[in-house]
Amino acid sequence: MIGGDSSDDQIHFTAMRRTRLLVTFTAFTILLLVFAPGALAAVRDNGGQGWTGETSDGMITNVMFFTIAFFPTVILVFSLIEWRLDKRKEARDDAIRAREKSADWRGGW
Repeated sequence: MIGGDSSDDQIHFTAMRRTRLLVTFTAFTILLLVFAPGALAAVRDNGGQGWTGETSDGMITNVMFFTIAFFPTVILVFSLIEWRLDKRKEARDDAIRAREKSADWRGGW
């Protein structure tokens, strides 16, 4: 809230912007719906088998093992990044508090 008035925090769109936004999203959705069946049904030189050709059970199993390992790894990496950023933030806040307590940084004569 800025100045204690909660109405300032809301985003107001003019009627023209709202109409333009609605038309753009509608056109984009229609475009996706028009081209999606052609993309899904396209059979080219490989008989619709995809990039890797004919798949076996072993290949599917390995891909799923990779998928199972991928998501916890991503969660771990993002958690470590967040931990480091929080650690830096706390160190910065501690330094600010230490400067405020120090007589050298208070100012005055």
